[in-house]
Amino acid sequence: MPASTDKQAPIAEHISQNIESIVAFHEREHEKLSPAQRRVEAASRVISRPLYLVVLLALVLAWIAGNVLALRLGARPLDAPPFAWLQGAVALAALITSTVVLYAQSRQAKLEIQRAHLDLQVNLLTEQKVSKLIVLLEELRRDLPMVNDRVDTEVGVLQKPIDAAQLLSALDQGKREIR
Repeated sequence: MPASTDKQAPIAEHISQNIESIVAFHEREHEKLSPAQRRVEAASRVISRPLYLVVLLALVLAWIAGNVLALRLGARPLDAPPFAWLQGAVALAALITSTVVLYAQSRQAKLEIQRAHLDLQVNLLTEQKVSKLIVLLEELRRDLPMVNDRVDTEVGVLQKPIDAAQLLSALDQGKREIR
């Protein structure tokens, strides 16, 4: 039986270049952030973890328990039921949490739009290249004497590059018809 190794096969050069491009894109976007935006991003990462919810609930329970215990022991509680200060603190935490989350979602949406534009550009370029390849293959097929000549109606359509403006117009028209 061959010895098992933890080594992975090397990544192909073109894949490595793509990964490096993506990493560079994310680094450029991160460098565009101001220090305040970076702190909000860091806060968003903290808020998005389950530990944040656990700590928040633990603090609320400790606040309630401490004030109820103070009442039962005859001491003056810091915030007697119905816990007005606690309600204010929780409302403030909710406001801050929702603002941080909305900011992070807005930033992620902008990045997603950039990625979608890049995907569209790559897809259009790929479509143009495939159309050109079909044209070249058809020329080669016609020029080779040993290949029987035949008519393929699909090839004629596939050879023509897609007009992106026409496609978008048709998609927009289809959306209006669905509504």
